[in-house]
Amino acid sequence: MRFADIGQQLRAYRLESGLRAEEIAARLGVSRAALYRYEKGEVIKLDTIRRLAELLKISPLSLLGIGVDYFARPAAFLERLRQVEEEADQILLVGGAVCFQTLTDAFDGALAEAWTEAADAAPDRLQARAAVDQALGLLASRRKLYQLRKPTIIGILSESALRRFVKEGVAAGLAVTERTRSRCRAAALAEAESIATLMESVPIGIQLGLASGTEPGSPFMVLRGRERAHAVGSPFAPDAPPFGTLGVATITAADEAVGVHQRVAEAAWRDALKGTEAASRLRALIREAEAA
Repeated sequence: MRFADIGQQLRAYRLESGLRAEEIAARLGVSRAALYRYEKGEVIKLDTIRRLAELLKISPLSLLGIGVDYFARPAAFLERLRQVEEEADQILLVGGAVCFQTLTDAFDGALAEAWTEAADAAPDRLQARAAVDQALGLLASRRKLYQLRKPTIIGILSESALRRFVKEGVAAGLAVTERTRSRCRAAALAEAESIATLMESVPIGIQLGLASGTEPGSPFMVLRGRERAHAVGSPFAPDAPPFGTLGVATITAADEAVGVHQRVAEAAWRDALKGTEAASRLRALIREAEAA
């Protein structure tokens, strides 16, 4: 058993459960410090794994990293995704409007403003603000991790998703003021132009294409590290709010799942628009949005 991996799974599933560390430790009959040591990779007995699985309402196999991880809470999914990204040397993205690792400061600023404003208007303001703070912290950690590791990025973005993105802006669908919505639209247009520039310049380590024909039914990623690969499927877009969002994300290292996702991604990359052709098509979408 790799106890560091079990610790990472434990932290992600603790966030998914919604239980505080104190609650889990008390029910388990250990100190909070002991629980945190488990999360950091300290040796843990099989009986303790079984009891933790019962408390978290998951299979013991999930804590052992065998099978499929399911996450209904965006924060728990982001934490587990961050853990997987820590070991990834290549990130293959299919679908969606943006590639998280290439996002600009304009996107981050508009996102933080929209999320915070929407959280302040939520029925449970304190809980919503806490979720926003946690999610923004996780996004910042993932961004810093990318800057340190610089994995290879291959992304096939969706034309239809990009059309909605430049039309409605960052964090579309959130009830925010017109001032904030205007900033979100401006940030989306700036982000789309940044993507177009990356498409035509093709910097080292980043390749972005545009799926304009047959598009992915739902976004997914394949993350490859030296020891293993993971297939990730998520209904949570990078700008989806961490509260009031419904969906289930999945992460698995099963060879069959990784293989199927890899084959679909390779086919999507072959058929995608690339380089100046992709950039020209994206800039046409930008002009459409600006003229609307």
